[in-house]
Amino acid sequence: MDAVVDARREAGSAKFAPVARPSREDAEAAVKTLLLWAGDDPTREGLVDTPKRVVKAFEELYKGYREDPADVLDRVFEEVEGYGSIVLVRDIPFYSHCEHHMVPFVGKAHIAYYPKNGVVGLSKLARLVDVYARRLQTQESLTAQIVTAIEEHLDPRGVAIMIEAEHMCMSMRGVQKAGVSTLTTEFTGVFKEDSAEQARFMMMVRGSGR
Repeated sequence: MDAVVDARREAGSAKFAPVARPSREDAEAAVKTLLLWAGDDPTREGLVDTPKRVVKAFEELYKGYREDPADVLDRVFEEVEGYGSIVLVRDIPFYSHCEHHMVPFVGKAHIAYYPKNGVVGLSKLARLVDVYARRLQTQESLTAQIVTAIEEHLDPRGVAIMIEAEHMCMSMRGVQKAGVSTLTTEFTGVFKEDSAEQARFMMMVRGSGR
C-alpha cells in the first residue's frame, strides 16, 4: 500500500492535503485496541484474526479514496443519432458510512441528465456513485459530489439527482428509529431553471404505481 494517501473528499480533482497512511500492522493494532475497549479479549479464538479481517474489509469499504471520478467518466459517446432528451438511471443501490459515527447508511440513487456533447455509459453512473459512497460521508455531501463530478466531466445541459437512504446511526443508536428514510436532491441547469423538468424527473423516478 502507498505510504501516503490523498484524502479526496471533493468532486473532480479537488483534494485535501495528502495524509500519512499508517502501516497495516498499525491498523491491525488499532482494531485490537478497540476490541479491548469494547470489553472483549482479542486473543480469544473467535477474535484472533478479526483485526486482519477488519483491515481487509476497510480496504474494500473505503476504496473510493483510491479512485478518481475522472477515470470513471473518461469516455463520452457522441454518436447517439442526435439524442438530446433526458437520460435517467434510477434505483442505483449503494452502501456508505457516516463520517460522524462510522456506521453504515444504505440506500439508492437516481441520476438524470440532459446531454450536450454526448452520453456516458450507463454503468458509469453507477460506478460514480460507488466512488463517493465508498468513503466516509454525509448524504448531503454525497449528493453534491456526484452532481459536481457529472457537471465537470460531462458538461450536460442539466443534472438531477435524488438519494434516499436509511442511516444506521439513527436506527442502531441514538433515537433508534428503524425504517426512517432521508431524502436529498440537487438540480442544475435546465432542471434548476424549470420546475416542470423537476416534476418530470420526480415522476420518472417514482414511476407508475411506485
